Amino acid sequence: MVSCFLSSVSRSLCGYSLSSKSVLSHGFEHTVTPSNQESTRWNTVLFAALAGFLAYFAMYAFRKPFTAAVYPAETLWNTGVQLKTAFVVAQIFGYAVSKYIGIDVCSRLGNNSRGVVLIGLIVVAELMLVLFAALPMNWKVVAIFANGVPLGMVWGLVVRYLEGRRCSDFLLAALCCSFVVSSGIVKDVGRYWLYSGVETYWMPAVTGLCFLPVFFLAVWMLESIPNPTRLDEQERQRRTQMNATQRSAFLRTHWSILWPMFVLYTIITAYRDFRDNYAIEMLNSLGYEGTAGVFSAMELPVGLLVTLALGGLMLIRDNARALVAIYACMFLGMIVVGISTWLSIAGQIDGLTWIVGIGIGAYLTYLPFNAVLFERMVALSGGGTAVFGIYLADALGYTGSVGVQLYKDLAAQQLDRLTFFQGFSLLLSVIGICCLALSGRALFVSTIFQTTGNQLVNNGETVLATATTP
Repeated sequence: MVSCFLSSVSRSLCGYSLSSKSVLSHGFEHTVTPSNQESTRWNTVLFAALAGFLAYFAMYAFRKPFTAAVYPAETLWNTGVQLKTAFVVAQIFGYAVSKYIGIDVCSRLGNNSRGVVLIGLIVVAELMLVLFAALPMNWKVVAIFANGVPLGMVWGLVVRYLEGRRCSDFLLAALCCSFVVSSGIVKDVGRYWLYSGVETYWMPAVTGLCFLPVFFLAVWMLESIPNPTRLDEQERQRRTQMNATQRSAFLRTHWSILWPMFVLYTIITAYRDFRDNYAIEMLNSLGYEGTAGVFSAMELPVGLLVTLALGGLMLIRDNARALVAIYACMFLGMIVVGISTWLSIAGQIDGLTWIVGIGIGAYLTYLPFNAVLFERMVALSGGGTAVFGIYLADALGYTGSVGVQLYKDLAAQQLDRLTFFQGFSLLLSVIGICCLALSGRALFVSTIFQTTGNQLVNNGETVLATATTP
């Protein structure tokens, strides 16, 4: 019965995606009536959003489950670095290395190679989890580092399928939602395997294996998405590969806007990683030890609210106004982090409410960097790919994350992780507001912001983007 059901679903998806591709690739101009055009367009938007969501959701099953375990209270190689911190830092370091590689690779990789590369990356990541389980204790840290290297390039390749469309804000918001909610869910899956008797070091590989078919399905769906239409390119610019000269020119042109944002992203990535990687220890300190489904309970509300906020940007067709809204969301996020933490320290809210509150605030600021911020900047200022800006920020962000993890264990040993994180939250709120103010001022006086909303340059000619549908 199950095999028959899966077969019918597969046939339905195949038929749907192929018919959608044949329609959309011709810009809806010849094969559909006006009454069916809107329905077909939205069906394809939802199909693309689901493809991106599933791809990155499944990827997290190869990255995060090991953090749901509690490891022996010993240090690695007698360095003073706790065993779990060593694993977390090693994977983040591999992830950071991958981001630096991805600045070049993900910006210039040809469209025909994306699917094969994605499959190869995830298979290598799973093999490294098997080695994480099989290798002696002193070598496990090497395996988890090697696991992070391929995973770091998955985001950029998935974004390449979704950027440069009138509906990209919605598609990228769904993609961002995937890693907000998946982190908690895959950890709960990992804890299920632990409670079922799977050995601690084998649990990550077993969890990853469960999600391997989901990732394969998602890549097939991504490959079925049609290319952006003519109207997409008019409103959001045609997206192309970027060589070293083009990347350098982008940085020079926008440096006054970008440097405060890179500072903020470096700090908030470290903050978000600390919350994600040590949630189990902090939740235990807050009195939630042994609570079933607590990871999902703390991430699902965050994912829903932040996705709605970012997805709503699709309604703003003017790229300049959209950037104003993005900065407003990020300002609000930093305020929420500060107020939530102050209320928690004052005893006005419980621990889980605080964790959810700072999650909402942090992700309101963090997620635009991964999606809509650079998407709208590229749309407003010219062609290229948003992946370059995203990966440059990510490379700096994960480098900062490694630094904070080591600082906690080596220079702030007297503080437990909960106390350290509360202070970190207040510091982030202050620095974040200052960085956003500096960057926002530079943006509003810049040349790109003076571009009239829908007057865009395409192939040297000014065109009016009149479309109001995704």
